[in-house]
Amino acid sequence: MKRYSTVILPAALDDIREAKNWYNEQQPGLGARFTKAVRALVKRVARYPHHYAVRYSQTRMAQLTVFPYLIHYYIDEARTSVVIIAILSASRDPKVWETRL
Repeated sequence: MKRYSTVILPAALDDIREAKNWYNEQQPGLGARFTKAVRALVKRVARYPHHYAVRYSQTRMAQLTVFPYLIHYYIDEARTSVVIIAILSASRDPKVWETRL
């Protein structure tokens, strides 16, 4: 089985920070639980990148189980990496991430 590295684009890091801050405003400590869930799913995506279906063009999405967020990513086979484009709320317009390509 190939090992894939993970590249998280700066905009996706901003998504994580914004969501973490929002969750901490709702309840102290909830932001830390969110980031822990994101880290766990990013590790799973890197380990099994083909597990999640292609949803748009070559972009795949993995959904967090506890939080209503989707990790948008594509696989760069030439570099054996998973590129995280966005981490967005499932209620947002899915076309938002397209501006990041």
